[in-house]
Amino acid sequence: MIIFLNGSINSGKSTVAKLLAEKVPNSALVEIDALRDMIAWMPIDQAVPINLENAAAVIRNFTKHGISCIVPYPLSEKNHAYMTEALANIGTPIHYFTLAPSIETALSDRGGRKLDDLERERIKHHYAIGIHTPSFGTIIDNSQQTPEKTAQEILRNLD
Repeated sequence: MIIFLNGSINSGKSTVAKLLAEKVPNSALVEIDALRDMIAWMPIDQAVPINLENAAAVIRNFTKHGISCIVPYPLSEKNHAYMTEALANIGTPIHYFTLAPSIETALSDRGGRKLDDLERERIKHHYAIGIHTPSFGTIIDNSQQTPEKTAQEILRNLD
């Protein structure tokens, strides 16, 4: 099984992904941002296609070995289409969930995270391009939910 957690920066993807990784047996947390860190010197518009290609390869390898993948990453419609094609015929269910708190919630300092100006601008950009309201998957407004409740809702929706 593959679970993609879509959403803007500061929507709760990483926190919920960690909780899911604890609850889904035999799973790997595939942090595409960690792949980005390997080429941090590269402009983001050039790095994203490489990051997605690498993520697809990692996901394919894990699933080949019977390991489920939990993948937190903001997916545009274009990047969703790429991942769908890259993972075609993988032989395991793929689930897409978008965490979509209100923009006010996403722009607030949550948990221990203090947003900087660049992150706030990126959040505004994500909301402007509709990362929080994609045409794919299940959208969850987690503005008023704890990460644990959000993880439970995702697990219920897998059945």
